[in-house]
Formats: sequence, C-alpha cells, structure tokens
Amino acid sequence: MPSLETELTDEMAAWEAAGLRRALDDQREGRVDFASNDYLGLSTDPSVIAAAREALERFGAGSRASRLLGGGTPLHERAEAAAAQWLGAQAALLFPSGFQANLGILATLAGRGDAVFTDQLVHASWIDGARLSHARVHVHRHLDLEELERGLRHARGARRRIVVTESIFSMDGDAPDLNALHEICARHAAGLIVDEAHSAGLLGSEGSGAWNAAGLDPDSPTLIARIVTGGKALGVAGALVVGSRTLREHLLNRARAFVFTTAPPPALAGGLCAAIERCRAADNERARALKLARQLAQRLGMQLPAAAIVPYVIGDAEGALELAETAKAKGFDVRAVRPPSVPENTSRLRLVCHATNTDAEADELARMLPRTKPKSTPTPPATKTSRARTGRTLFVVGTDTGVGKTVASALLLLAAKRRGPAAYWKPVQTGPDSDTETVANLTGAAPHELLRPAWSLTLPASPHEAAAHEATTIDPSKIEGALEGLERTLGHAHRVVELAGGLFVPYTLDVTQADWLERKGAACILVARSGLGTLNHTLLTLEALRTRHIVPEALLLVGERHDSNRETLCRMGQIERVFEIEPFAVLERLALDAWLDANPLDGLFV
Repeated sequence: MPSLETELTDEMAAWEAAGLRRALDDQREGRVDFASNDYLGLSTDPSVIAAAREALERFGAGSRASRLLGGGTPLHERAEAAAAQWLGAQAALLFPSGFQANLGILATLAGRGDAVFTDQLVHASWIDGARLSHARVHVHRHLDLEELERGLRHARGARRRIVVTESIFSMDGDAPDLNALHEICARHAAGLIVDEAHSAGLLGSEGSGAWNAAGLDPDSPTLIARIVTGGKALGVAGALVVGSRTLREHLLNRARAFVFTTAPPPALAGGLCAAIERCRAADNERARALKLARQLAQRLGMQLPAAAIVPYVIGDAEGALELAETAKAKGFDVRAVRPPSVPENTSRLRLVCHATNTDAEADELARMLPRTKPKSTPTPPATKTSRARTGRTLFVVGTDTGVGKTVASALLLLAAKRRGPAAYWKPVQTGPDSDTETVANLTGAAPHELLRPAWSLTLPASPHEAAAHEATTIDPSKIEGALEGLERTLGHAHRVVELAGGLFVPYTLDVTQADWLERKGAACILVARSGLGTLNHTLLTLEALRTRHIVPEALLLVGERHDSNRETLCRMGQIERVFEIEPFAVLERLALDAWLDANPLDGLFV
C-alpha cells in the first residue's frame, strides 16, 4: 500500500500535468497591479496606514483571545458601528475573514429541515457553509432566477428558506438583478443574504454597495444580511456581517466561526475604521476604477463589466498560464484563474482595474492581449412558431427498467407527428427485443422516422455490462456527437430520444445517462410506475434531475390508476403536467390515438 506521501506526490503530479498546480508568487514589486482586489488603492492610503499604526502602538500586535474572552478593543466596535452606518443598517459584526463570516452565518442560521439556495458561481465559502449547516442545499444555474423560483416552490415545506447571492460575481464580474431577486424571495417568504465583497466601495452612494445602488430598503424584512469584506475595496482584511441588531446578537452567541476564534488584531480594526471613512469620500476613485474597467473591456471586445472585474476567458489552463507569464514578463501583475476556481474549460485571466491604474497602463495591457469576441448573450426563448419550425429534442427518462418508457415514447412520437415531422431514436439498445421495432409497430412510423441505435447489444443488462459481455466499450462522446448530427440534419423535425433503464444507468463505469443529460441541458419526460414503490423511486429521480438543473416537462405514470400516488407526486414533486397511462385493453395504434385525443401530449412540442 503506497504511503500518504507517495499518494500526495502523485496527485500533485497529476494536477501539474493538467496545468492546475498552484504556487505562491508574492513578488509584486515592480509590476503594474491588474490582479488584486484593492480597487481604490486604500491598502497604501496614508490615513489607513496611520490608523493601523496607532492601533498597533496603543493596543499591541495581537488580540490575544476571542472577542468573548476579552480579545477585542473599542476599535472593533467602532469599525462595526461605522460599517452599519455606512450601509444604512442597524448593526454589524466583525469576523477575521470573509471565509469565516460566510461559514459562520450559514452554519448558524440554517440547519436540518431548512433549505439553502445558492447560485452555482458563489464563493466557495458559501458552498462550504451550506454543507456544514446540514440544510438541504439547492444550487441553481448562474443568474437563472426561474430555476431558483422553481426550487423555492419545491421547498415550500422547509422551516427556513435562505437564498445567497453575490452582488458582483468574483470571477465573471457580472451581477444579478437584485430587485427581481428581492421580489422572488418576498413572494416565497425566503430570506436573502447578499455578498457585497466586490461591490462595496465601488457601487452605490458613498460606495455602500449594490443593494443600495438598486434602491432597495436596507431594512427590508427579506434581507437577512450583507457581507462586506475588508480585504477588497477597503484595502485591509477581515469581514463584516451587516444586518439587524438581533442578527448580530445571534451570531455573537452562536456562530462558531466567531465564538471560537481569536479576534482580529487591533491594527486591522483600526485600519478598517479609517478605510470606511476614506472609502465613503472616494467618489473620484471609484468612478475612475469603474471607467477604466469599461474601457479595458471595450478595447478587448468584451461585454462591459458590472464593476471592476474583467474576465478574459481563454479556455484551457495551459493557455491561461502562458498568457499570464507573458504579461508578467512585460511588467504586469496578472494572474491565471483555473479550475476548480472556475468551471472546466473556462480558465482565464482575471483582470482587475484600480483607481491607481493609468490609462496608459490599461492601453498597454490591452495591446498585449489578443482581442476576443464579445461574450455571447443568452439566446431568447424560441417563439411558438420558431420552435415548431426547428423542432426540439425530448428525452424519455425512466425511474427504473420496465416502467413503460417504450409505450410512452410511442405516444410522444405520435404526439410530435401531430405537430409536424418527427423521429424516434434509442441510442443504446440492450437485450434481444428491439424497442425501435415496438415503436414502429405501435405508431406505424416510416423507416426514415426510426433512427438506428448507436449500440445494439444482445445481453439484457445495463449498457456498460452488455458492452463488456461483447468485449466492447460504449463511447459516450459518440452518442453525443450522433445526437448533434441528428439535430443538424433533422433540425425541422421533433426528436424523441428514449434512454435505457433508469436515470443513473451507466454507459461506462465513469459516465451515466444522468451525466449526458446534465451536459446536454436536456428537456426530458419522466416515466414512472403508478403503483406501489413509485413514490420513493420517482421523488429520488426528480431530486437527482433537479440537482443537475433539469426539471422534467411532464411526468407520465404508467399502470393502474392510483389517485393517492398521483396527488402525492404532484404536490411533493412539483411537476406541473402529470399524465396517467392506464393499461390498454389492446395495445395498438388506435388505442394510442384515442388516448392522445384525451391527453394533449402534443402540447409538449409547441
């Protein structure tokens, strides 16, 4: 058995081979700063330095204990009061770091029986805090408020619902619609936490953050807290949780990240007091930093940033590292950001503009970097006319094998044909019986409407096992490529794609059907039994789909009618369209057509 030292060495070697290994680089002197979060240059401001020095000389180098054991000073309370007044709130509490603040507030306010909702691109500390809380964690697509609202509806039985967002996202430099987010939270009796790390100091009156810039009420009952990190625009360190007096008292008594840690040193508290005062008066500096960021983005052909962060996405990690080294060689402090800090294939240079940067420096940096295409904007939802003309792909997913997916697929194919051209495809067929032939017999579909499976395997087993039985391996990338080809060549036709078995059936030991659907961002129909056992199987499958940001467009329950199961799944599963397919006296085309006359599945193809 290899030693831990050997295992760690091997892991680091693998990271290095992938271009993901990090190393400290603290040599900033002589380089032009386009990397740090010191947006206003307050880390070197004489008044901030003087205040920190005075605190150091008066109270000593360290705090010596936690705040509750006498480790604080009057400067700590003064910094908290200054932050609260700045943001128009009742109170604030100072933590040693943003990471501790974020862990502390979530682990304190949320617990079992609660639901926490986060954007998928929030700071890692929020994700960790949500996990530590033991609440049910819901992660929605970046800035996707529709998915968030679906999740809030689904979690209406939770004791507390807490939504977390950043006001400016740290790696993409974009922003949520805080007014819309506030309305959604109010509508669903959810509390909202806003991380102002990259907006405080830059946005709003006196730099008081994006919440105030949006014209929202600091005393809104929906707003739980805002987080102001001292190591960004304030140029110092630490973090302040800003909210109500009740919240401050609760965190002071219950937040483990506050109770069981040494207080921030006096110099930090003193520096924050001066930095907040200096920041409130720094209108010219924040205007300059924001203007420079917009100019840099324009020079690079990119979307305008929401604040001072300009993400220059390259893609591969090695390319980002090489470009960062080129920039450093020319005198710029520019850093490459790679996974897991950003999603796969989005490695980038995170360019940050400061009030201390000059126009000439920004121009020189822009000339050094290749001009890129502007970030693509989201494609607007298709109209009914365009969707019908271009067709769509619907995946048929089961909770298990033998639940009736093939009959459901036949019904969906007939429904699609009522709207225009349509085709059926089962990518992986296992066992001697052909589901494609069954669909053909039930629908009378023409040969050109029935596409051949990518893999036909004789063993009636899981795809990965059936492939191994024939000494072959399923290549998921070929299935994905085949579907892309079908969508190009059959763009005018609707496509019904029936998967094998249940959602988590593996194509290989590393890739399941769920992985494919997640990458595809697929529209799907879930098929389940109507009778005993369906509640557990169906609710688990729905939860797994939602974890992958997929909400089925309909649930088809196959078997004898079971009113209680249907009602339970409608309520707990939060599926808007549920259809029941009772056993057919004779399973034939006429029976399927009659069922469709009473059940408008063709509405799924509008």
